[in-house]
Amino acid sequence: MNARTEPAPAGSDAIARPPLVRELLLVAGLFLVYKFGRQLATGHTGEAFGNAHRVWDLERAVRLPGETAVQSLLLHGDAPAQLANTYYAAVHFPATAAFLVWLYLRRPAHYVWARRVLAAVTAAALVLHLLFPLAPPRMLAATGLVDTARLYGPSVYGDPATDSLSNQFAAMPSLHFGWALMVAIGLIAATRSRWRWLWLLHPLLTLLVIVGTANHYWLDAIVAAALLGLALTALHLPHRTATTAGRPQGGRVPAQRDEHALVGAGR
Repeated sequence: MNARTEPAPAGSDAIARPPLVRELLLVAGLFLVYKFGRQLATGHTGEAFGNAHRVWDLERAVRLPGETAVQSLLLHGDAPAQLANTYYAAVHFPATAAFLVWLYLRRPAHYVWARRVLAAVTAAALVLHLLFPLAPPRMLAATGLVDTARLYGPSVYGDPATDSLSNQFAAMPSLHFGWALMVAIGLIAATRSRWRWLWLLHPLLTLLVIVGTANHYWLDAIVAAALLGLALTALHLPHRTATTAGRPQGGRVPAQRDEHALVGAGR
Protein backbone atom coordinates (compact mmCIF):
# COMPACT_ATOMS: atom_id res chain seq x y z
CA MET A 1 0.00 0.00 0.00
CA ASN A 2 1.52 3.30 -1.06
CA ALA A 3 1.08 6.81 0.32
CA ARG A 4 -1.37 7.83 -2.40
CA THR A 5 -3.94 5.18 -1.41
CA GLU A 6 -3.35 4.84 2.33
CA PRO A 7 -6.60 5.23 4.33
CA ALA A 8 -6.86 8.19 6.68
CA PRO A 9 -5.59 7.39 10.20
CA ALA A 10 -8.34 6.43 12.64
CA GLY A 11 -9.48 9.38 14.68
CA SER A 12 -7.68 11.92 12.50
CA ASP A 13 -10.71 14.22 12.59
CA ALA A 14 -10.32 14.51 16.36
CA ILE A 15 -7.23 16.66 15.81
CA ALA A 16 -9.45 19.60 14.89
CA ARG A 17 -12.40 18.80 17.19
CA PRO A 18 -12.67 21.19 20.16
CA PRO A 19 -13.67 19.83 23.60
CA LEU A 20 -17.38 19.02 23.76
CA VAL A 21 -18.08 20.53 27.19
CA ARG A 22 -16.38 23.78 26.24
CA GLU A 23 -18.40 24.01 23.03
CA LEU A 24 -21.68 23.33 24.81
CA LEU A 25 -20.94 26.06 27.35
CA LEU A 26 -19.81 28.46 24.63
CA VAL A 27 -22.86 27.97 22.42
CA ALA A 28 -25.22 28.14 25.41
CA GLY A 29 -23.49 31.29 26.64
CA LEU A 30 -23.74 32.97 23.24
CA PHE A 31 -27.44 32.10 23.07
CA LEU A 32 -28.12 33.56 26.52
CA VAL A 33 -26.18 36.72 25.76
CA TYR A 34 -28.22 37.17 22.60
CA LYS A 35 -31.55 36.51 24.33
CA PHE A 36 -30.79 38.95 27.15
CA GLY A 37 -29.29 41.46 24.73
CA ARG A 38 -32.48 41.54 22.67
CA GLN A 39 -34.37 42.68 25.75
CA LEU A 40 -32.30 45.87 25.82
CA ALA A 41 -34.00 46.93 22.60
CA THR A 42 -37.53 46.64 23.96
CA GLY A 43 -39.61 49.68 24.83
CA HIS A 44 -38.81 51.68 21.67
CA THR A 45 -42.29 51.35 20.18
CA GLY A 46 -42.51 54.77 18.52
CA GLU A 47 -39.06 54.49 16.97
CA ALA A 48 -39.77 50.92 15.81
CA PHE A 49 -42.93 51.97 13.96
CA GLY A 50 -41.25 55.03 12.49
CA ASN A 51 -38.46 52.81 11.12
CA ALA A 52 -41.06 50.38 9.79
CA HIS A 53 -42.68 53.12 7.70
CA ARG A 54 -39.23 54.12 6.38
CA VAL A 55 -38.36 50.54 5.42
CA TRP A 56 -41.73 50.03 3.73
CA ASP A 57 -41.40 53.27 1.77
CA LEU A 58 -37.81 52.42 0.77
CA GLU A 59 -38.85 49.03 -0.56
CA ARG A 60 -41.52 50.64 -2.68
CA ALA A 61 -39.08 53.32 -3.88
CA VAL A 62 -36.56 50.71 -5.10
CA ARG A 63 -39.43 48.62 -6.52
CA LEU A 64 -38.91 45.47 -4.49
CA PRO A 65 -41.76 42.99 -5.03
CA GLY A 66 -44.63 43.43 -2.61
CA GLU A 67 -44.74 41.12 0.40
CA THR A 68 -48.49 40.84 -0.21
CA ALA A 69 -47.84 38.71 -3.30
CA VAL A 70 -46.14 36.06 -1.15
CA GLN A 71 -48.71 36.18 1.63
CA SER A 72 -51.58 35.78 -0.79
CA LEU A 73 -50.26 32.29 -1.57
CA LEU A 74 -50.80 31.31 2.07
CA LEU A 75 -54.31 32.67 2.39
CA HIS A 76 -56.11 30.17 0.16
CA GLY A 77 -57.00 28.03 3.17
CA ASP A 78 -55.95 27.22 6.70
CA ALA A 79 -53.38 24.52 5.84
CA PRO A 80 -50.81 26.61 3.90
CA ALA A 81 -50.75 29.32 6.57
CA GLN A 82 -50.50 26.80 9.39
CA LEU A 83 -47.65 24.98 7.65
CA ALA A 84 -45.77 28.25 7.14
CA ASN A 85 -46.33 29.27 10.77
CA THR A 86 -45.13 25.87 11.96
CA TYR A 87 -42.02 26.11 9.81
CA TYR A 88 -41.29 29.56 11.21
CA ALA A 89 -41.77 28.40 14.80
CA ALA A 90 -40.25 24.92 14.72
CA VAL A 91 -37.44 24.75 12.15
CA HIS A 92 -35.20 27.75 12.91
CA PHE A 93 -33.36 26.62 16.06
CA PRO A 94 -33.52 22.82 15.59
CA ALA A 95 -32.15 22.99 12.03
CA THR A 96 -29.25 25.21 13.08
CA ALA A 97 -28.50 23.03 16.12
CA ALA A 98 -28.57 19.85 14.01
CA PHE A 99 -26.24 21.51 11.50
CA LEU A 100 -23.70 22.37 14.20
CA VAL A 101 -23.93 18.93 15.82
CA TRP A 102 -23.37 17.17 12.49
CA LEU A 103 -20.39 19.36 11.66
CA TYR A 104 -18.92 18.82 15.12
CA LEU A 105 -19.15 15.04 14.74
CA ARG A 106 -18.28 14.68 11.05
CA ARG A 107 -16.47 17.84 9.89
CA PRO A 108 -14.83 19.41 12.99
CA ALA A 109 -12.72 21.92 11.07
CA HIS A 110 -15.85 23.17 9.32
CA TYR A 111 -17.66 23.22 12.65
CA VAL A 112 -15.20 25.72 14.14
CA TRP A 113 -15.53 27.90 11.05
CA ALA A 114 -19.35 27.74 10.99
CA ARG A 115 -19.66 28.43 14.71
CA ARG A 116 -17.48 31.53 14.37
CA VAL A 117 -19.47 32.79 11.38
CA LEU A 118 -22.80 32.28 13.13
CA ALA A 119 -21.52 34.01 16.26
CA ALA A 120 -20.27 36.98 14.22
CA VAL A 121 -23.56 37.34 12.33
CA THR A 122 -25.60 37.04 15.52
CA ALA A 123 -23.47 39.64 17.32
CA ALA A 124 -23.81 42.06 14.41
CA ALA A 125 -27.57 41.45 14.35
CA LEU A 126 -27.82 42.27 18.05
CA VAL A 127 -26.08 45.59 17.47
CA LEU A 128 -28.52 46.42 14.66
CA HIS A 129 -31.48 45.44 16.83
CA LEU A 130 -30.28 47.93 19.43
CA LEU A 131 -29.57 50.72 16.95
CA PHE A 132 -32.50 50.19 14.61
CA PRO A 133 -35.62 48.81 16.34
CA LEU A 134 -38.10 47.78 13.68
CA ALA A 135 -41.72 46.71 13.89
CA PRO A 136 -42.45 43.72 11.63
CA PRO A 137 -44.86 44.15 8.71
CA ARG A 138 -47.62 42.21 10.53
CA MET A 139 -47.85 45.16 12.93
CA LEU A 140 -47.85 47.89 10.29
CA ALA A 141 -51.30 48.74 8.97
CA ALA A 142 -49.86 50.40 5.86
CA THR A 143 -48.64 47.05 4.53
CA GLY A 144 -52.10 45.52 4.28
CA LEU A 145 -50.63 42.26 5.61
CA VAL A 146 -52.19 40.07 8.29
CA ASP A 147 -50.61 38.22 11.19
CA THR A 148 -51.00 34.65 9.96
CA ALA A 149 -49.75 33.19 13.24
CA ARG A 150 -52.43 35.01 15.23
CA LEU A 151 -55.19 34.08 12.76
CA TYR A 152 -54.27 30.48 11.99
CA GLY A 153 -51.63 29.45 14.55
CA PRO A 154 -49.27 28.33 15.84
CA SER A 155 -47.67 31.52 17.13
CA VAL A 156 -44.38 32.01 18.95
CA TYR A 157 -45.27 35.55 20.05
CA GLY A 158 -47.69 36.89 22.58
CA ASP A 159 -49.32 40.29 22.79
CA PRO A 160 -46.53 42.85 22.11
CA ALA A 161 -47.74 44.92 25.06
CA THR A 162 -47.25 42.06 27.54
CA ASP A 163 -44.71 39.75 25.85
CA SER A 164 -41.61 39.80 28.07
CA LEU A 165 -39.91 36.76 26.54
CA SER A 166 -39.05 38.16 23.12
CA ASN A 167 -38.31 41.45 21.45
CA GLN A 168 -40.85 41.77 18.65
CA PHE A 169 -39.26 45.00 17.42
CA ALA A 170 -36.08 43.26 16.24
CA ALA A 171 -37.10 42.49 12.67
CA MET A 172 -33.89 43.67 10.99
CA PRO A 173 -31.87 41.69 10.18
CA SER A 174 -33.71 38.40 9.94
CA LEU A 175 -31.68 35.75 11.74
CA HIS A 176 -34.18 33.18 10.52
CA PHE A 177 -32.89 33.84 7.02
CA GLY A 178 -29.26 34.53 7.95
CA TRP A 179 -28.90 31.29 9.88
CA ALA A 180 -30.74 29.27 7.23
CA LEU A 181 -28.45 30.63 4.51
CA MET A 182 -25.39 29.75 6.61
CA VAL A 183 -26.69 26.22 7.15
CA ALA A 184 -26.98 25.77 3.38
CA ILE A 185 -23.58 27.30 2.65
CA GLY A 186 -21.94 25.28 5.40
CA LEU A 187 -23.37 21.98 4.18
CA ILE A 188 -22.47 22.74 0.58
CA ALA A 189 -18.90 23.54 1.64
CA ALA A 190 -18.55 20.50 3.90
CA THR A 191 -19.92 17.81 1.58
CA ARG A 192 -19.23 16.48 -1.89
CA SER A 193 -22.56 15.07 -2.98
CA ARG A 194 -23.78 16.22 -6.38
CA TRP A 195 -27.12 16.93 -4.63
CA ARG A 196 -25.65 19.25 -2.00
CA TRP A 197 -26.86 22.37 -3.82
CA LEU A 198 -30.41 21.37 -2.90
CA TRP A 199 -29.61 22.66 0.59
CA LEU A 200 -30.28 26.12 -0.86
CA LEU A 201 -33.96 25.20 -0.75
CA HIS A 202 -33.82 25.69 3.03
CA PRO A 203 -33.02 29.44 2.95
CA LEU A 204 -35.32 29.90 -0.05
CA LEU A 205 -38.24 28.30 1.79
CA THR A 206 -37.32 30.24 4.93
CA LEU A 207 -37.38 33.48 2.95
CA LEU A 208 -40.85 32.77 1.59
CA VAL A 209 -42.06 31.82 5.07
CA ILE A 210 -40.75 34.88 6.92
CA VAL A 211 -42.18 37.20 4.27
CA GLY A 212 -45.44 35.33 3.76
CA THR A 213 -46.19 35.23 7.49
CA ALA A 214 -45.49 38.99 7.67
CA ASN A 215 -42.75 38.56 10.24
CA HIS A 216 -40.10 40.22 8.05
CA TYR A 217 -39.61 42.60 5.15
CA TRP A 218 -37.50 41.73 2.12
CA LEU A 219 -34.87 44.16 3.40
CA ASP A 220 -34.54 42.19 6.64
CA ALA A 221 -33.34 39.20 4.62
CA ILE A 222 -31.13 41.34 2.36
CA VAL A 223 -29.36 42.87 5.36
CA ALA A 224 -28.93 39.42 6.94
CA ALA A 225 -27.35 38.12 3.73
CA ALA A 226 -25.03 41.13 3.61
CA LEU A 227 -23.88 40.56 7.20
CA LEU A 228 -23.30 36.89 6.44
CA GLY A 229 -21.27 37.83 3.37
CA LEU A 230 -19.05 40.09 5.47
CA ALA A 231 -18.57 37.36 8.08
CA LEU A 232 -17.69 34.79 5.41
CA THR A 233 -15.18 37.21 3.91
CA ALA A 234 -13.50 37.80 7.26
CA LEU A 235 -13.60 34.20 8.50
CA HIS A 236 -12.12 31.99 5.83
CA LEU A 237 -13.32 28.51 4.98
CA PRO A 238 -10.94 25.72 6.09
CA HIS A 239 -8.94 23.98 3.40
CA ARG A 240 -11.10 21.48 1.53
CA THR A 241 -9.64 18.06 2.24
CA ALA A 242 -10.83 14.48 2.26
CA THR A 243 -11.70 14.65 5.96
CA THR A 244 -13.23 18.11 5.95
CA ALA A 245 -15.40 17.57 2.88
CA GLY A 246 -16.08 13.85 2.97
CA ARG A 247 -13.88 10.99 1.84
CA PRO A 248 -13.92 9.94 -1.82
CA GLN A 249 -15.46 6.65 -2.80
CA GLY A 250 -13.47 3.67 -1.66
CA GLY A 251 -12.53 5.29 1.65
CA ARG A 252 -8.99 6.12 0.46
CA VAL A 253 -7.37 9.50 0.85
CA PRO A 254 -3.94 10.97 0.17
CA ALA A 255 -2.52 10.39 3.63
CA GLN A 256 0.34 12.91 3.61
CA ARG A 257 -1.71 15.79 2.18
CA ASP A 258 -4.59 15.12 4.59
CA GLU A 259 -2.31 15.11 7.63
CA HIS A 260 -0.83 18.53 6.81
CA ALA A 261 -4.28 20.00 6.04
CA LEU A 262 -5.69 18.87 9.36
CA VAL A 263 -2.81 20.38 11.25
CA GLY A 264 -3.51 23.71 9.56
CA ALA A 265 -7.25 23.42 10.20
CA GLY A 266 -6.73 23.04 13.93
CA ARG A 267 -4.83 26.30 14.35
